[in-house]
Amino acid sequence: MATDLYDDDRITAFGLFVEAYTGIMSRLAGQLAEHGLSVVEFEVLLRLSRSEHQQLRMSDLAAQTSLSTSGVTRVVDRMERDGLLCRRACPHDRRSSYAAVTTSGLTRLTATLPGHLELIAQWFTGQLPAEDLTRMLGSLRTLRDAVAPGATSGVAAVD
Repeated sequence: MATDLYDDDRITAFGLFVEAYTGIMSRLAGQLAEHGLSVVEFEVLLRLSRSEHQQLRMSDLAAQTSLSTSGVTRVVDRMERDGLLCRRACPHDRRSSYAAVTTSGLTRLTATLPGHLELIAQWFTGQLPAEDLTRMLGSLRTLRDAVAPGATSGVAAVD
């Protein structure tokens, strides 16, 4: 019967995932806006600050975010104008360039993170027992690796 399709656990699981993500992001977005950052700008600053030498090739930054190559270019242009990032030439490939966090970008990120972490604890990690969170992290990495295999592009291997 057709109604069985509507009651499929796969639809329920995915729907709950989307609802949780949307709800958490709406709470986080307001806090980021208080610091003059969009969700995308925060993601870019965070990814760059956590990368080796606090920089990534533009193509790797695109692969690690939800942005296209042209979308990364537009965001980096805007953030560069705002003094949060700068571009650096790639010493080995003149066709490539790096996006790098500036001191101003790190200052903004550092000011934003305490409140951001409080909200994550309140609405996400603090809602789960430690063992559930550990299992969820493994599951999320499995899903991420399947749907976004380039998400760790430019990241040095950890021994």
